[in-house]
This record gives sequence, C-alpha cells and structure tokens, in this order.
Amino acid sequence: MGSRIRSYETAIGVGIVVVLAIVFFLSGGGTASKTHPDRPATTAATVDGGGIVRYAQLPPEGRHTVQLIRDGGPFPYSQDGAVFENREDHLPAQPRGFYHEYTVDTPGSPDRGARRIVAGQQGQLFYTDDHYRTFSRIIGTG
Repeated sequence: MGSRIRSYETAIGVGIVVVLAIVFFLSGGGTASKTHPDRPATTAATVDGGGIVRYAQLPPEGRHTVQLIRDGGPFPYSQDGAVFENREDHLPAQPRGFYHEYTVDTPGSPDRGARRIVAGQQGQLFYTDDHYRTFSRIIGTG
C-alpha cells in the first residue's frame, strides 16, 4: 500500500510541474531574445521592455524632436541622424542603416542626456528615456 501512495504522490508532483511549465510558457516566460536570454523576444508589434507611447504623452522636448525629424532638421547636435545599429536587438530586426537616432533634450542635463528618438526608414518612431535599454513605439503622430 505504501508504494502505491508514493506512486500517486509522484504522479501528482509531476502533474504540478507540467501545469506550472505550461503556465510559464503561455505567459510569455518561455520566449527569450537570442542575445539576451533574460529578456523577452521582440516582435514587430512590441519592442523590448517597452510598449507604446502616444505622441501627446511624450515630453515637450520629445514632441519637438519628432517635429524636427519630420521637417528634416536643423538638428541641435552633430550626432543627430546617425545610424542606430540596434546591437541589442531591442527593436524589430532591420538591415544596418534602417534606423537613425535623434537627441531629445533633457532639461538640466549637462550633456545630451539619456533620451532619444529612433526613426525607421518607413516612418516608425521609437522613444527611449534610458539610453536604449527600453523603447516604446510612438503612435498617434498624425
């Protein structure tokens, strides 16, 4: 009788592990970036660690930078318009040269600060306020 109870306990334990594994993978815990196994993989609909931000929710300096991008400049920093290489794969994969970065002024910062907008060749705009660690796709720009 004792061995039969242990068999049931083992079966229940295995069942619990299987259920937990299924819940983990269905919740997205099983998808990992090829370069950062501890981060979720990116897709065209989402960006790593971010999400979506409406144009109206950007800080005023961010909205100003978007307008400069649309107008083709002039840009206040010589680095503005430089190719963003997406080395960490936080944005959807594209060929080199597809993305370009632009400074979003940070009031009170002694340098360019951490805020940027990255623009794709097809009009995609992404905002980061933590120097490329996370991005949010900018929507509602007109």
